[in-house]
Amino acid sequence: MKQAKTKFIFVIGGVMSGVGKGVTTASIGRILQSKGFTVSAIKIDPYVNVDAGTMNPTVHGEVFVTQDGDETDQDIGNYERFLDISLNRVDYMTTGRIYETVIARERNLGYHGDNVQVVPDIPNEVIRRIKKSAQQHKSDFVVIEIGGTVGEYENLIFLEAARMMKLADPDGVLFVLVSYLPIPKMIGEMKTKPTQHASRTLNSAGLQADFVVCRSEDPVDQKRRDKIARFCNISVENVISAPDAESIYNVPINFERQNLGNKILGKFHIKANKKDLKDWSAMVARMKRARQVVPIAVVGKYFSSGDYVLSDVYISVIEAIKHAGVAVGVKPELHWIDSEDFEKPKADLSILKGMKGIIVPGGFGTRGISGVIRAVKYAREKKIPYLGLCYGMQLATIEFARSVANIPDAQTVEIDPNTKDPIIHINDKQAANLAAKNMGNSMRLGAYRARLKRGSLVHDAYKKTMVSERHRHRYEFNNAYKDRLEKAGLIFSGVCPDNGLIEIIELPKETHPFFVGTQFHPELQSRPLTPHPLFVAFMRAAVGGKKK
Repeated sequence: MKQAKTKFIFVIGGVMSGVGKGVTTASIGRILQSKGFTVSAIKIDPYVNVDAGTMNPTVHGEVFVTQDGDETDQDIGNYERFLDISLNRVDYMTTGRIYETVIARERNLGYHGDNVQVVPDIPNEVIRRIKKSAQQHKSDFVVIEIGGTVGEYENLIFLEAARMMKLADPDGVLFVLVSYLPIPKMIGEMKTKPTQHASRTLNSAGLQADFVVCRSEDPVDQKRRDKIARFCNISVENVISAPDAESIYNVPINFERQNLGNKILGKFHIKANKKDLKDWSAMVARMKRARQVVPIAVVGKYFSSGDYVLSDVYISVIEAIKHAGVAVGVKPELHWIDSEDFEKPKADLSILKGMKGIIVPGGFGTRGISGVIRAVKYAREKKIPYLGLCYGMQLATIEFARSVANIPDAQTVEIDPNTKDPIIHINDKQAANLAAKNMGNSMRLGAYRARLKRGSLVHDAYKKTMVSERHRHRYEFNNAYKDRLEKAGLIFSGVCPDNGLIEIIELPKETHPFFVGTQFHPELQSRPLTPHPLFVAFMRAAVGGKKK
């Protein structure tokens, strides 16, 4: 039987960023779902940006787009994948978004002449949004991740909102501190002191952790559990070990081994309706059993972050490939290829020879584009399964126009605004946005329909004639060139019935095993238990059409 009142769980980070708050949030949500409750999740970003759309992807990571077109942090993607639900604008907030709303309300006399103050008016707006999300999803539980690390000035207003919610409803709110336990090589011992400091800093904001999730390379031993319990003021059974995992999908299973779900329910004085992580555990087992390695090249332009590879830029693509691998029964092996490497005078594309499939994900700007086009041509001519996403579709169309349709000057106006043959152009609405320098949240965003051509590769994959997919782009295929490219052999297998825009291109099945480009981002709707059909079809083509 459901409880009448929504319960709220705040997940807060300690010691350092990137420690796994998002996966912890998603895993807690999945466990509570498995016990028969409805769960939604919220991400709070402490940035002054109104949304994630204007953030540098090599710094912040992927921009995840929701069904209703909000540009959000990549953690929203993890929540959707773990919970198998669609979140929306109300489930994501930033400092900028909160202040923007409060100031707009003040300008419209929404506070009826009262003084508007950082406290309590800013936290009250945070609380209003949290409760609105709960109502919209009819949630039994809302799990809220507060971005950043405790002790930072940036997230104080959100910690204050959490404190106020706990004060108003002591039995309806609890806190999870996700903290890092380093093992310095020169010492060779797991250290708890940074976590102790994080816990005390959380106390200084008026909050007491109910659980401490201990992130580390290795499992936390009993001695450290006892120490953390003593100095962080919690019961030892509420110290949860979270060592590095082979896959993020192992995390809910690890938490359940420590009975975290029932411990959370016990804090709320609730009993589980059921206990069933069977489908999730079976998926993880299939992933682990896969032995056949399938090398897949991801040719992109957002990999470099100093001396490191920042794969988070394409995290939804990575996860969609993994989901497809589970569905087909193989183990994808991703090879990151910077498209700029293919632009050098003596660039060698032979690295692609050993690949079973090539994916070109989305992107913006001119850098590395000629390298992508060379990779696309290689995939087309060598008949290597190819999947182009957004920019990957546009550049595949340009390559085909140049090499096959005899349009040597084919180009996108994003690269050359004065091109003679604008195969990819910009519609009037987006041109106005560019002219006005209105860049934030102004692209074609969110879900649009696509009608699929019967008998096409994509129709075979989806097994339906109408689909809905999410978008994030400003430039479109120029329909003035549609007839010329069709006569040359390109198939326009997906068209939006609402505006006539091209959504999918492909090569005939008779001439290529799999060559598909989508204007939308199918990776945004792939989930581990329901892999996206296009990625599954691509992976099957990569292993020679075999099914599992």
